[in-house]
Amino acid sequence: MCSRYWIDKTPTMDSIVEEMNASPLIKAWQKTLKIISQGEVFPTDVVLVISTNRKGGADGFPYGMGLHWKIPSHQRKTGDGSGETVLPEDWKRHRCVISASWHFEWEHTLRNDDRKQAGQKFAIRSTGMDMAWLCGLYRIEEGFPHFVILTRTLGEKIRFIYDQMPLIVPKNKVEDWIWPSSRPEEILSLALTDMVFEQVKE
Repeated sequence: MCSRYWIDKTPTMDSIVEEMNASPLIKAWQKTLKIISQGEVFPTDVVLVISTNRKGGADGFPYGMGLHWKIPSHQRKTGDGSGETVLPEDWKRHRCVISASWHFEWEHTLRNDDRKQAGQKFAIRSTGMDMAWLCGLYRIEEGFPHFVILTRTLGEKIRFIYDQMPLIVPKNKVEDWIWPSSRPEEILSLALTDMVFEQVKE
């Protein structure tokens, strides 16, 4: 997954954006970066994320996409991370949810030299839903909260496109996912994998 997605303007999103606009992080971020609350999101954007507030409830906050994610051979800035290689302390305490109407992926095919190349762009979302709730992790880097979107193996219908997709939970499990004392492995057993897709012209 390349960490690009689309946010439609909906009553649900309007409510979460209103919460985000009350956060003191807004003014801090706006000194250097624009905050994206609808339209296409790119891996370097500051976007709307749902996480716990100081009282333990769920609120919308502006977080930067991308962490300096530690993997065995090197370190890189990335907007997504495999659910199988998350850092234990982040997995236990710093979970968040990212709202997306669609996420994007490019069909990967093999070239003559057996290397993958990106081709047709697809917009993908959960069957029967107008909003997806993507599982993420966050931590503070350079004084600001940043996050990654967790991924998993693709559902059967869209496996021809690529080999990874976001971890998506049902709406009624959003607060369970972000609550620090919950058991994320139990929630992920309910992850949604039945997807619909359509080609996107650029």
